[in-house]
Amino acid sequence: MDLGISGKTALVCASSRGLGRGSAEALAEAGCRLVVNGRDERKLEETAEALRAKGAPEVIAVPADVSSKQGQERLLAAAGEVDILVNNNGGPPRRGFRELTREDMLSGVTQNMVTPIELIQAVIDGMVERRFGRIVNITSLSVKMPIAGLDLSSGARAGLTAFLAGVCREVARHNVTINNVLPGKMDTDRLRAGIAWAAEKAGSSPQEVAEREMAGIPAGRFGTAEEFGRLVAFLCSADAGYVTGQNFLIDGGLFPAAF
Repeated sequence: MDLGISGKTALVCASSRGLGRGSAEALAEAGCRLVVNGRDERKLEETAEALRAKGAPEVIAVPADVSSKQGQERLLAAAGEVDILVNNNGGPPRRGFRELTREDMLSGVTQNMVTPIELIQAVIDGMVERRFGRIVNITSLSVKMPIAGLDLSSGARAGLTAFLAGVCREVARHNVTINNVLPGKMDTDRLRAGIAWAAEKAGSSPQEVAEREMAGIPAGRFGTAEEFGRLVAFLCSADAGYVTGQNFLIDGGLFPAAF
């Protein structure tokens, strides 16, 4: 399927691995010029080479912490005019809410709420001028349901969702869309770290915890970064111009709701 975005510039944050990489791979297959980033330079360059092999006309790898102003400036300078922004960032580590300090909370909100808003502020007026823009925020299933140890991440991502609910409607008439994708239990490093954390607290093995978690998912398995990325790519497509302000669960049916 031609997504109609070949040659568009896509900035995909925290994209050297996991769901960010899955999103970048799908956008590479769609023919986008890509700016990718991560903090591990070796892993980032390995990802950039894989994206070139998938057909991206240009891949610019920028080692940076996207939460820092300096990192954001480097990414934006490398990208130039941004047509597609995929906001993604690592969340705070799993921790009981009683253990959180003020500094922990400020850092978590900066990572998962303030940083994506700052990047949107930087690119959205150019999108409005050019009458094309696609912004996708990778948030979490935890916006809709509690996940043990992720209270801070949940609060910050829910804050981002509420903040952008009005912004997306302000720019929709200019063919600029803002949507959120809420991953459930996806087979990533973050999920594996969470399984290890839960296994340690329960005194069981990571394999036992993983099997229990998969048994609780109607699809009977964890999701993949590849299928996640294809959903993101569709929301970035020319055909998704009438879709904005939505939260797309990709969780194998885990969240039990009719609406």
